[in-house]
Amino acid sequence: MIVAGGSYLEICEIPRWRRLFGSGGRAAAAVGQLSPGSSLHTYAFAGWARDVESSMHACGVTATVMPIAEEISFGYFHALSPATLRPAAPTRHPALSVEGRVVLRFGFVEGDAVVSSERAVHDPQGDDVVPFRANGSRAEALAVVLNQGEAEGATGEEGPAAGEAVLALHAADVVVVKRGCSGATVHRPGRDPVAVPAYRSARVFKIGSGDVFSAAFAHHWGERGLDAAAAADLASRAVHHFVDTRSLPLPAASDPADPADQALAPVGGEPGRVYLAAPFFHIAQRWLVEEARDRLHALGASVFSPLHDVGTGGGAVALATADLAGLDGCQAVLALLDGADPGSIFEVGHARARGIPVVVLAERLDEHHLTMLAGTGCEVVDDFASALYRVVWASLR
Repeated sequence: MIVAGGSYLEICEIPRWRRLFGSGGRAAAAVGQLSPGSSLHTYAFAGWARDVESSMHACGVTATVMPIAEEISFGYFHALSPATLRPAAPTRHPALSVEGRVVLRFGFVEGDAVVSSERAVHDPQGDDVVPFRANGSRAEALAVVLNQGEAEGATGEEGPAAGEAVLALHAADVVVVKRGCSGATVHRPGRDPVAVPAYRSARVFKIGSGDVFSAAFAHHWGERGLDAAAAADLASRAVHHFVDTRSLPLPAASDPADPADQALAPVGGEPGRVYLAAPFFHIAQRWLVEEARDRLHALGASVFSPLHDVGTGGGAVALATADLAGLDGCQAVLALLDGADPGSIFEVGHARARGIPVVVLAERLDEHHLTMLAGTGCEVVDDFASALYRVVWASLR
């Protein structure tokens, strides 16, 4: 397989992550074992070119690098933060030219790739409204892989209609719309959409998970010739492996009949309402509440936040009554418990007494503080992104 995509420096503060990957580099590394003899066509800062070539060689991939003068990076505060691109507007360079039987093409921030292939998979990496073939690219069969927000941004449509609109925009044979915690939906002309589940993992490292999905899908649909829905399911399983372990290349081709694969827990449905139990008495606590609420909304969940939905006035009885009434209308609870806030712990106990699932984010709590939480069936997590994914999974309906 040929991968055409960017090679960028990725920097995340929490958890610590500093890698020279980018969409192209990560996707090529992902299929190094699945597709021996794969190659990467990319741009890279001239001072990184040898590093890119060496890293790809270690994964069994040949790299063809066009050196450029800028160090392009994506920065994240945590694994679900919006990325900060530096420089903000990279210099554009002449398009790469790529020809092969199966090509995976990503969108670039510094250039483009003109593709000629039998089967192409296009991951536009943003709200790209330019059709795949508009730059002269050719493919006998075309699949487009993108997330729900990108599909809606590119077409102006919402929900399932966005996937159908992407089919028309690119004159594609297949469109796979990734839907985060809810899995993915496969669209094909004249056929009903097919839902593909996500697979629950203990931890979720989100940076680059979409690249891994596209790489695995391109291998199974493009190279192996599997049905698009079956290929998307195998891609979803590959994402489970990556977000849980952060390790690449992907292991040998997954087989859903394998007992180890059967042990994976599929999740599907629509996110419900999440109760946000947390103190909000100083700026650090307020920041965390605001960030958790924003990220949960981005994952598709609705949120009941006592701070936002009840406020702080009206007296103890009124506040407690309103908060608990809100909690009783939620499908899951996210408790931000560093500091062991008494009000939040009370809300956790109320939820567990009513059988409402609780995910606890506890980065610094001592083990003896966790006894009643773990003993009553709460999921205790020490990673912010993982906690958010797990509470949304718990809320699915």
